[in-house]
Amino acid sequence: MSPAASALIPYLLRHRHRFALGSVFLVLSTAVTLLSPWVLKHAVDSLATRVGSAPAAVAGPSLALFAAALVGLALGGGVCRFLTRRIIIGASRDIELDLRNDLFRHLQRLPPAWFQANRTGDLMSRATNDLSAVRMLAGPAIMYTASTSITFVVALFLMLSLSPALTLLALLPLPVVTVVVKRFGSAIYLRSERIQAQLAHMSAVVQEALAGVRVVRAYRREAIEIERFREANEEYVARSRAMVRLQGAFHPTLSFLLGLSALIVLWIGSRHVIEGRLSMGDFVAFNVYVAMLSWPMIAFGWVTNMLQRGLAAWQRMFDILRVEPSIRDPDVAVEPARIRGVVEFRDLTFAYNGRAVLSRVSARVEPGQVLALVGPTGAGKSTLVDLLPRLFDPPPGTVYVDGVDVRDLPLDTLRGAIGYVPQEPLLFSDTVAGNVAFGSRAPADGNDAAVGDAVALAQLDADLAGFPRGLDTEVGERGITLSGGQKQRAALARALLTDPRILILDDALSAVDTHTEEAILARLREVMRRRTTILVAHRISTVREADLILVLDDGQVAERGTHAELVALDGLYAGLYRKQLLEEALE
Repeated sequence: MSPAASALIPYLLRHRHRFALGSVFLVLSTAVTLLSPWVLKHAVDSLATRVGSAPAAVAGPSLALFAAALVGLALGGGVCRFLTRRIIIGASRDIELDLRNDLFRHLQRLPPAWFQANRTGDLMSRATNDLSAVRMLAGPAIMYTASTSITFVVALFLMLSLSPALTLLALLPLPVVTVVVKRFGSAIYLRSERIQAQLAHMSAVVQEALAGVRVVRAYRREAIEIERFREANEEYVARSRAMVRLQGAFHPTLSFLLGLSALIVLWIGSRHVIEGRLSMGDFVAFNVYVAMLSWPMIAFGWVTNMLQRGLAAWQRMFDILRVEPSIRDPDVAVEPARIRGVVEFRDLTFAYNGRAVLSRVSARVEPGQVLALVGPTGAGKSTLVDLLPRLFDPPPGTVYVDGVDVRDLPLDTLRGAIGYVPQEPLLFSDTVAGNVAFGSRAPADGNDAAVGDAVALAQLDADLAGFPRGLDTEVGERGITLSGGQKQRAALARALLTDPRILILDDALSAVDTHTEEAILARLREVMRRRTTILVAHRISTVREADLILVLDDGQVAERGTHAELVALDGLYAGLYRKQLLEEALE
């Protein structure tokens, strides 16, 4: 058994009691179905006897009794089939629920680097279309496989009891059917994989075009994106048509082989009836069983298609589920009583995808102090602050909080102590209040006093007057209704509301004007005095009052000191300072 198939078994075992109960009704419904031809056999024989004999000489059950028995069997079979489908397919829906929850939970644990290497549209396709195919595998495919297998075996036994010779003739096409099913099954599996992969690519094309709709329109690429989607769509249709052609050949081939079997039975069996070697009732029942034997063979082809599609889809999902999160809690974690916020980088060297990003960076910042990071674009400033909450994993013994290696702290404890405002803030399709309260793990509305205080600290309160419903205003997908500065301030309020011991502002005020920035920093000074703050900025005005400024250049600390010390050093920092003073004067 493949690793992927083995990984699916625990999901089935969670609902084994329901599958067992469903199997009971499945066996009952199959038994009732297989009993009907036997009743029909006695009914036909009884009718033949009555036709050839005087009414007074005929004894035994009446035809009305046989008719009532057939009706009763039909009703009982219908009830059992209903319960079978309700229980087993209902269990498959719960398996789908479990799989979807586990997949999403697993995705939440994977590091940002993994998502940078995988397209969102592809992941969405695996979480929707592939998951539906797996549900069909776990429910209908199992149900029909069991049903057809039982029907095939029991019908074959009953056919042998009626006429072994006719049974052998009816089974003549079976070896050819087996070869056909195997060949077509392999081809269906491969084409199913190609269809699912193309559907994932098409989903990614749509997701990228919609997420970047403003950029698409700004660069007049609507026609190009439409053509890009058309090509992906046509390739998907072409692969689907190839599957349809395969299925179109598969089912007629099976029908032909099974029809040939029925023709042989009709030709030879009718001669046996004429010669008196087989009763009319036996012949009728035998033909009904041959028809029942045909359905499992045809259904087996359909189930094979369902199984192969489901296995291909599950393999694609399993490829995600078996990815081990590279960033996880330590085996033996250090759980501090409380985090004070002492941050230290010790001779930190970090490479990403084989490319050196930081080299021998060292710094220490105490609670109530501000560490500022400045330098040209690509110098490694954002990477340095990303290592603190372990968005990327630092090398052992290089990043410490309160003297403890961050790799030894539980992720929830470490990240719960950090308020992080990234360079590109992301807002969700929620209200302003909902976005601000996102990190507090508690629902909030416009009447929440804590949310109002955080918004005021971030200087977003003045803008609320222009919002239709104040804090209860919906911001749209990714905060599309807000300006860049408003999004940054909403993200800042979100970080402040969590009351973190360590506050990281990664160029978090770049989209606001200088006047607003100064007002925000003035309000934040009291907040900063109670916690450790790390500022990443391009504006020197943002970092002038920092306790320690690191000037990064090409991943290394080129200069360090206070604002006054660095200006007096007349190096890279002083050059940046003079350049910005000149720009402000020109403005």
